Amino acid sequence: MVTGVREKTAEQKKGAAGLAYGIPAYLIWGFFPIYFKALSGVPALQVLCHRIVWSVLFLWVIIGVRGRWGMIRDALHNRRALTLLTLSALLIATNWLVFIIAVGHDEVIQSSLGYFMTPFVSVLLGFLFFQERLRRLQLVSLVLAAVGVFLLTFQYGRVPWAALILAVTFGSYGLLRKIVAVDSLTGLTVETLLLGPAALCYLIFVSWQGNGALFTAPAQTATLLVLSGVATAVPLLLFASAARRLRLATIGFLQYITPTLHFLLAVLLYKEPFTPEHLTSFMCIWGGLCCYSYDAWRGVMTARRETA
Repeated sequence: MVTGVREKTAEQKKGAAGLAYGIPAYLIWGFFPIYFKALSGVPALQVLCHRIVWSVLFLWVIIGVRGRWGMIRDALHNRRALTLLTLSALLIATNWLVFIIAVGHDEVIQSSLGYFMTPFVSVLLGFLFFQERLRRLQLVSLVLAAVGVFLLTFQYGRVPWAALILAVTFGSYGLLRKIVAVDSLTGLTVETLLLGPAALCYLIFVSWQGNGALFTAPAQTATLLVLSGVATAVPLLLFASAARRLRLATIGFLQYITPTLHFLLAVLLYKEPFTPEHLTSFMCIWGGLCCYSYDAWRGVMTARRETA
């Protein structure tokens, strides 16, 4: 009896600690549009390269403090892991670049839409690559999301490419990181290390041409460029700590914090157009998310009853 109470208390403390790590991570990601909007005067490719280079430096400091050099070496010498991390690095770099472009072109609503759609991409990829069976509510959620995207495409008169690319790249990134057997810190360090040389060469080239923002932009902009590595790595490290302590279903609910904040910033702060047609599309997608979330919650409850 006492042992059971202690185990329950330990589990509650573990969950509370997970929330203490997870909520700040998603809040930081949620306010990213403000950070990168402040860098909208810098070419998007330069912002991306700064984000990569400064991430490499910051992560190498973290790796050194934690004494994780052996894990980095093992990942670099594992051909399968290196191949998968190269692909995931290209995916996350594409995701970062499209997000930076979307924010700089006043398309924060599209970034919100993209990250709202990511769970549906994950479900679809699980079906395609892992033969995971689509439950009825999951299928309904996919159909509702597809209807929402179709309505938005019809309203725009064009496909919301930024949203779709963000959803597909981040969903595919999650798929690859699920396959490769490395932890979050090691994986991100290797990914940025693989991207680092090309990013550094590009920054040296534009600086040689006299167009490097780090030396020509105001001090505030230069500071934000340098700190972009910290801004990139910190929420990912917080998320990694949260993921070790929280149930997947809890993480699934927390992930809606980020696109919700993007949506609120787009509509309330940046005054991006949000028409009745937008509302109809988002309601379809939000309806799909409700079905997806309820299905996930029901699955967790069923598993807990079976193990009780």
